[in-house]
Amino acid sequence: MGKILVWDVPTRIGHWLLVAAFALSFLTGDSEERRLFHVAAGYAVAGILVFRIFWGVAGTRYARFASFLFSPREVVAYLGGLLKGKPSHWLGHNPAGSYAIYILILLGFATVASGFAVYAEMGGEWVEEAHDVLSYTMLGMVVFHVLGVVVSSWVHHENLARSMLDGYKQGEGKDAIESGKAFWAMVPVILAVLAGLLVFIT
Repeated sequence: MGKILVWDVPTRIGHWLLVAAFALSFLTGDSEERRLFHVAAGYAVAGILVFRIFWGVAGTRYARFASFLFSPREVVAYLGGLLKGKPSHWLGHNPAGSYAIYILILLGFATVASGFAVYAEMGGEWVEEAHDVLSYTMLGMVVFHVLGVVVSSWVHHENLARSMLDGYKQGEGKDAIESGKAFWAMVPVILAVLAGLLVFIT
């Protein structure tokens, strides 16, 4: 057992960009003066999520959706082990974390779509209310995800947040990924910037 590379650079860049874009969009949501920044951040969220879908198919081993497709029964079993303090260990996303990721992606797209409708003055007041509900629901899922990271880190005696920064976890050499092509890390950056700039250009 030793330190092995699990999360490639594009996955890590996309993850932290999404954190920053969502935080900015949420914090500027109630400010009329910063409305353009709110919308730009929302578009950036959409651009990053588009990349995540692509990378979930074309990325390295643990970034691909195929590596964290779990049944509800597996999620229940994992959570049961977690409550007992003896959960199964996963190098990539664990069953509960995988469902949180899927829900966050769906909520992200739904929130962006409703936000666009509000910005374009489509659908009326109910769309604005739906956008608010989706935003707070997504925030709730983010909190749930962070709590899951904290609990899993404590139970498994590993720093999951740090692994999403440097890409390394404890494991066997045969389970390590190749570094992946680092230039792909620029794709979510470019998409986020272009999506954000679109608001100020149009």
